[in-house]
Amino acid sequence: MEPRQEDQAQGAGRESGMSEQGGTTQVRANARFDVAALERWMGANVPGFRGPLSVEQFAGGQSNPTFKLTAPSGRYVMRRKPAGQLLKGAHAVDREARVMRALESAGFPVPHVHALCTDDTVIGSWFYVMDMVEGRIFWDGSFPGVDAEQKRAHQDAMGATLAALHGFDPEAIGLGDYGRPGRYLQRQIDRWSRQYREDTLAGATADLDFLVEWLPEHAPENEETRVVHGDFRIDNMIFHPSEPRVIAVLDWELSTLGHPLVDFTYNLMMYRVPGTIPWGLADRDLAALNLPSEAEYVAAYCERTGRARIDHLDVYIVFNLFRLAAIIHGIKGRMLRGNASSPDAAAMVANMDILAAIARRIAEDMG
Repeated sequence: MEPRQEDQAQGAGRESGMSEQGGTTQVRANARFDVAALERWMGANVPGFRGPLSVEQFAGGQSNPTFKLTAPSGRYVMRRKPAGQLLKGAHAVDREARVMRALESAGFPVPHVHALCTDDTVIGSWFYVMDMVEGRIFWDGSFPGVDAEQKRAHQDAMGATLAALHGFDPEAIGLGDYGRPGRYLQRQIDRWSRQYREDTLAGATADLDFLVEWLPEHAPENEETRVVHGDFRIDNMIFHPSEPRVIAVLDWELSTLGHPLVDFTYNLMMYRVPGTIPWGLADRDLAALNLPSEAEYVAAYCERTGRARIDHLDVYIVFNLFRLAAIIHGIKGRMLRGNASSPDAAAMVANMDILAAIARRIAEDMG
């Protein structure tokens, strides 16, 4: 069985740099590798590849460093495990490659994976190479630059894409062993609570301590199993260059088999967090932006997935806010250790307390 998402510590981040809009820089000092060795490997493993190869690093990415590869044969993207000390099971690029290949075969929008390398001697860590998808990446939940009459359609396309993912039978697409079945939410609470407590270098906070105690007492026991993305946000997908359509979903590091409603409510967090977090919508005028309300977005997902309603929605929201805060807590730990893969790690760490405080307020309001 594949390593499970619950065993992937300190994952996730804004890895969505697979488009010109993502922005590139020179390869950072802590991510450099032997370009000639990569070029030789691609010549032997990537169909149609022709060098010479040039490399830039995408500016985004808190977890697995991501690179733009340019050659006469085309443009590609490489994702690799980061340098430095890693926790067991973390940064599982082989899982990313596997799930994308399975979903591409099922007709879901993901980049085409050309090849996976599990030989550390090539560039110093495992990596995979995929197509570079040309389109638009939005880091701001208000869809800046999109005509007002098209914003609602873009938001709806995001929800429709997630509903489509949750429509797949994992067994039918070759992912029946992609995670552990049953008690997904409870195991997730245990996993991220343990990770938070164990990373003592990053320190503790009163709000996260409260949530670690509150969540096990309020988590519902209902069970469903689907492939879940784990980090489904606006900045982890590429939209068509001109149409309200998602053409590629990125950053599958936290994917596994799990409860689709936990996955959906992670996406729904955008309605609960402020615009100081770029994808947040809580303090924005949705009507003026021509974006659906939270209730409308939930209703559309329910209709697409055949649900009458979502019970325990706020509990799922609290968990997801907690989990994202715990992920950022891990990024803080990596930053303090000197192996965070993005120079923007400090800005993301500043959001940890905001997320934890919102989660605690929702929990306390529930009683």
